Amino acid sequence: MTCLQAVEFYLAEIERNTHLNAFIEVFADEALKRARKLDLKKKENGPVGKLFGVVIGLKDVICYKDHTITAASRILKNFKPVYSATAVERLLQEDAIIIGNLNCDEFAMGSTNENSVYGPVLNAADPSRVSGGSSGGSAVAVQAGLCMVSLGSDTGGSVRQPADFCGIVGIKPTYGRISRYGLIAYASSFDQIGIFGKNIHDVAAVLEVIQGPDDFDSTVSHQPGIAYSAELKSTVDKKYKIAYFPEALEHPSLDKEIGSSIQHLLGKLQSQGHVVDPVHFDLLDYIVPAYYILTTAEASSNLSRYDGVKFGYRNEKATDLTDFYTSNRSQGFGWEVKRRIMLGTFVLSTGYYDAYFTKAQQVRQQVLDKLSLIFSEFDFIILPTSPSVAFKLGENSKDPIAIYLADIYTVLANLAGLPAASIPLFTHTNGMPYGVQVMANRFYELSLLRFSDELLKSR
Repeated sequence: MTCLQAVEFYLAEIERNTHLNAFIEVFADEALKRARKLDLKKKENGPVGKLFGVVIGLKDVICYKDHTITAASRILKNFKPVYSATAVERLLQEDAIIIGNLNCDEFAMGSTNENSVYGPVLNAADPSRVSGGSSGGSAVAVQAGLCMVSLGSDTGGSVRQPADFCGIVGIKPTYGRISRYGLIAYASSFDQIGIFGKNIHDVAAVLEVIQGPDDFDSTVSHQPGIAYSAELKSTVDKKYKIAYFPEALEHPSLDKEIGSSIQHLLGKLQSQGHVVDPVHFDLLDYIVPAYYILTTAEASSNLSRYDGVKFGYRNEKATDLTDFYTSNRSQGFGWEVKRRIMLGTFVLSTGYYDAYFTKAQQVRQQVLDKLSLIFSEFDFIILPTSPSVAFKLGENSKDPIAIYLADIYTVLANLAGLPAASIPLFTHTNGMPYGVQVMANRFYELSLLRFSDELLKSR
């Protein structure tokens, strides 16, 4: 098959599945032109990149030079960045083909992909259900076969949770493994670009290309990159030490069937010779409040730049400067984004800073210390990804607290900056897919990928 044939196939599939609302914009002509160029390059026996002809979609928070990016928000209407994200540059250097940008929750704030100015993304397994968020478009594009792999962003589970709801692989690498340069910020100390795929080897190949140091990002790690693809091909017969939190599996929010499946998986792993032990984690009920205090505080700061002065939406009928700023932000931002900006401004305000923000930072440090102790003895922690399978559209729209609490299992990895993956292993009796979350120590992505691949092969 040629690159051109591959692109034509995916363009036809995107057209056939427009009802899912996964794509905001499809770069059809550009993708076809690049495919022809790559085919000619191969025909002339030129050197080809590691991702030659791989068709990739980008979440609408990852900059691609001269292509519209809006973070699914009215306030960035028609904005085109003047540079590409480092991750995108590295994909293109290895001969990948970018086919379009993908729908998401506005400014990556949400767990259902219902907070988008473009409307919700529908789950391909059941279009009456949510896709998960905030990277719902990226997940559904892979789930429905509209591209080979896709990039999303993960601030508190925004790659792993939609991957879980859509029955595909989603990985959030260690904070700093992938440069954040060109990623529109939600909460800078939590955000990380993540990858969706149908299998571990595809995800590993993309991670291998986009990882590594970057002069444009002062928070990126300077650890040397790993040749994940080659390493995964080598056979390693190793028995791992696996921890699980009884508090997580016995939590009242967890669907009984999901809890039972994970208990059964733990028993199966033990029977295969792995060491599987319970570890008590008494901070579980504190991580969601700490996460939302810290991320909304960072969001209120990061989103202050969107005022309509230099770019994006502006109200031309404003009567004075105060009205100009107020109307631009009131009309430009959606309700969820405004809610989080107000929460963040509150916890940073005089008189409340120490009571909320400082306390949340202390909880974050305790979480980090406790997880460091656990990973000094264990290779992995196994958790549910989400308390439930994908729920119906609009089911929780009137209860934002319920949506926030649904992040209980995913925000842990972001608080501590750890790598974690959602692996699709199960099907619920209602027909919806769900998986299990595997968390590893910092910069142990190779072990995480190997173990995740074993889980997929043995399902």
